[in-house]
Amino acid sequence: MTVRIRFFARFRELLGTDIVVDAPKNKGLSDLVKDVAGKNQEGYDAIFDEKGAFREYVILMQNGKRVETSDAPAIRVAEGDEIAVFPPVAGG
Repeated sequence: MTVRIRFFARFRELLGTDIVVDAPKNKGLSDLVKDVAGKNQEGYDAIFDEKGAFREYVILMQNGKRVETSDAPAIRVAEGDEIAVFPPVAGG
C-alpha cells in the first residue's frame, strides 16, 4: 500500500520532504517513520532517542490530525495515508 511521509523544517533538510513508500499491510506508524528516517543517521537521531522512542518535541500528524507520539506504535497506517513529522515550531 502507498503511504506518503512529509518531513518539515530541520527534518526535511536531513531526510527530504515528500517521500512515497510502499508499506506492508498492518505497518505501524512508528515503524514506518523509523524505516524512512533510518536512511540518514542524523535524521533518525533528530527524531528518535537512543531507546527508539520519538523525542518529546516531535509532532506527528496522520491525515491532518495530530497523533500523540506515545500512541504511534499502536497506530496502523492505511493505503493513501499522509504522515507529517514536524520538529518544534516557534514563531514570532
